[in-house]
Amino acid sequence: MLTALLLCALALLAVAGLAALGRGGERRGAALATAAVYGGCLAVSTLAFALALAALLGGVTSGLTLPLGLPWLGAHFRLDALSAAFLVLVSLGAAGASFYALGYGRHAEAPLRVLPFYPLFLAGMLLVPLADDAYAFLLCWELMSLASWALVLAEHRPAENARAGFLYIVMASFGTLALLLAFGLLAGPEGRYAFAAMRVGDHAPLTSALVLALALLGAGSKAGLVPLHVWLPLAHPAAPSHVSALMSGVMTKVAVYAFIRIVFDLLGAPAWWWSVPVLTLGASSAVLGVLHALTEGDLKRLLAYSTIENIGVVFIGLGLALAFRADGHLGAAALALVAALFHAFNHTLFKSALFYGAGAVLAATHGERDIERLGGLIHRMPVSSAAVLVAAMAAAALPPLNGFASEWLAFQAILVSPDLPQWALKFLIPTVGTLLALAAALAASCFLRAYGIAWLGRPRSAAAAEAAETDRFSGAAMAGFAVLCVLFGLFPGAAVDALAPVTERLVGARMPAQLGEAWLSIVPIADSRSSYNGLLVFLFVVASAVIAAAAIHRLASRALRRAPPWDCGFPRLAPSMQYTGASLSQPLRRVFGPVVFRARETVEMPPPGSVAPARIVRERRDLAWEFLYAPVGRAVGRAAELLNHLQFLTIRRYLVFVFLSLVLLLLGLGLWS
Repeated sequence: MLTALLLCALALLAVAGLAALGRGGERRGAALATAAVYGGCLAVSTLAFALALAALLGGVTSGLTLPLGLPWLGAHFRLDALSAAFLVLVSLGAAGASFYALGYGRHAEAPLRVLPFYPLFLAGMLLVPLADDAYAFLLCWELMSLASWALVLAEHRPAENARAGFLYIVMASFGTLALLLAFGLLAGPEGRYAFAAMRVGDHAPLTSALVLALALLGAGSKAGLVPLHVWLPLAHPAAPSHVSALMSGVMTKVAVYAFIRIVFDLLGAPAWWWSVPVLTLGASSAVLGVLHALTEGDLKRLLAYSTIENIGVVFIGLGLALAFRADGHLGAAALALVAALFHAFNHTLFKSALFYGAGAVLAATHGERDIERLGGLIHRMPVSSAAVLVAAMAAAALPPLNGFASEWLAFQAILVSPDLPQWALKFLIPTVGTLLALAAALAASCFLRAYGIAWLGRPRSAAAAEAAETDRFSGAAMAGFAVLCVLFGLFPGAAVDALAPVTERLVGARMPAQLGEAWLSIVPIADSRSSYNGLLVFLFVVASAVIAAAAIHRLASRALRRAPPWDCGFPRLAPSMQYTGASLSQPLRRVFGPVVFRARETVEMPPPGSVAPARIVRERRDLAWEFLYAPVGRAVGRAAELLNHLQFLTIRRYLVFVFLSLVLLLLGLGLWS
């Protein structure tokens, strides 16, 4: 099965060559290349999904060494429960994006800037979970990063897209460097680059602390953890929508996999304090991400900020799992780890559907992304609107959908935290739980605002008024992922049981078997503590709605009377009289904005006698950029100016620098050994 998955990755590399069918710039050739590339990616991804799911459910573990890579090391690949779980996620997201792109790709202005790199991107994400040594891992990681960078720059003419590509490649290089250093520390002076040798290595406490910090930097920068998130709201909107869905829903989970592989697998038994930075960064990301999304008017950027929030929820679960595992509460550790993995999978489902919906809106409105210029789309795009509504409810963690199920598991893990002996965790984890509850409430407000402004009401522009339903491939992809959001919300026990081999491998325990519970409930610990049944909640909601509708029609007046809606004295209502997204978010922006991102509103009044309208100017800043990245950028600029003088030195001074560098390297090697 491992060999078959590697062949799938090789097949994706071969599919990239099909982009040559579109050479010459003819529309017919471009259409043929689009169908061939995305159709090939769909077939290969579907096969990889079937193989990965069979490996996960069957408990398959196998290894393979190929005569590639470093001469004394080779290229090691391994399939275990953890890699199989993430391969299911990767291949499902890739299959959905490829199916969606069969229709959406026809609207691309320059398809040949996307088609060659799209299969490479998928191949890189497929190979990272299979890599079993540092060299192969970083090589596949760089393939994923460089291919996605090329896709971000596919529409390179707008200045903001070029800036997004530059920032993305800088952050990607920084993350790769951090992971390289982490693997170097794990390998030690003996050069144990294979993961099997790293697992049995004895790591000093200082080394473990450095590896944890580097893993947070390397994986966190790719996942979008605050304050390493600055590239994400720029790069995700710049890419084509199906690529945005992959970057947000899948690539960030590959980064989560990297963190889990290093910290939970290679680094050995954790200390309790490891959970403190993970929980802190996770809670900060959850709250700050959704607050930024609440004030964002760009539809795709709003979804990108929402990804930061959901990555924060995942890392909260991982931090709880570290704390419980360090103190020997293995059942609670399994619960927290399942909550993190299940939410990562759920985020792939609903965020993919949301980005597909954003892409359908862009195609129908000729590139309009400002929610203030949309509206009324539910009447013109009924299929897309229904799918987006389901995905938005899942992202808002509303029962009985899948987003609620995984966040409910995270809250159940938080409720077990009083059993931990450390007083620092007794204070920290309830605070994290409060922030998680706040993030969930704000997420509901965020997607109520986004859907209400962009899809409901009346059209706010001519582009929105002329919108039409998307093609059948895009609509089917959105509807399929929306159905999966419902199914995993109604029957979450299937996912919990499927993740049991992962938790047994990483924390030595599993949650109780769920599929045998009455009415398909999920029981995190025991029936006496708590349980949740998505199916019963769904039936209750449906029954309540039917009874309420029947009662209204039965008991209310049967006389049908049609009249104009209340217009408050304005007989001619215009779309400009509707609530705006800024007005809906104004209370929250005024409460949190001055502290979180220095939000400020100023009114520009015209001088007396002028016929110009008054204007409200809103400003908000990203404090991470202002206090972290901007000073670093200025320091790098000054350092570059100073180092520029080195090119004017004499040959003798160059030789002195070479000699001093050699002495420092030998000194460092001597101290290391």
